[in-house]
Amino acid sequence: MAGKGPPLWMESKLVLTPDGDNGAGDELIAADPLRFSPEELRELNRRFGVHGPQPRLAQLFSSGIDQFQPLRTRALSQIEVLRPVILSECAREHINPMLVAAILLDELRHAKPGEDHPIAAHSGLFSTHGPAQIGVGELVHQGLLGEDASAEEITAARNQLLDPDQNVALLVGKFARLKRALDLPSDRMLMASGSARDAKGLATLAYLHNGRLDYPRGILALMQDPELHALIYGRQRLPVSPLI
Repeated sequence: MAGKGPPLWMESKLVLTPDGDNGAGDELIAADPLRFSPEELRELNRRFGVHGPQPRLAQLFSSGIDQFQPLRTRALSQIEVLRPVILSECAREHINPMLVAAILLDELRHAKPGEDHPIAAHSGLFSTHGPAQIGVGELVHQGLLGEDASAEEITAARNQLLDPDQNVALLVGKFARLKRALDLPSDRMLMASGSARDAKGLATLAYLHNGRLDYPRGILALMQDPELHALIYGRQRLPVSPLI
């Protein structure tokens, strides 16, 4: 459309350029598309309300959890069950299924015990629910729940979040919504191996899901995980941990 201008994520304020030198932007993105400049972070925070890096202590705790094989095996088993809905919803919305699978693997590994029990979910103690850790607010963003929803409607919304298949569908819908908001290509999947700009787009989606500055790099690394990749695209059967 004439006069619309370049997509938000390609504007100079969202391109990693030192001292305003736009000519170096592509080189810096290609060198490390997962970096975010202070200007990018301010703009994303202004538009989406995200925040900065995870505290160092929390990073160390997460790192320890990530190395615990039984949690990983259990998470992969849950993703295997969700594989059909991941593939179908991602195909419908042109979302990379490995992005969704990586988010799910990370969130499932860090799930708090009992947080998705209906009593706990409806108690208000937790703001996000389900395998993708989606909040009620996402249903509002997707037009599935009114901003002035009644208590009964909010209860029904939480029940929807607790349904694993619907939770995954909402995660895919969230990424489709964010792609439109960021003027990212909506008619194809973003492929990190295809271009530095696609990698930056995927990193931005990951950052907007979790809000931690250290999150996108970990998610894009998980997208390359051989076992997760085989689970989504192959027929490889997962080994069962004797500790589960």
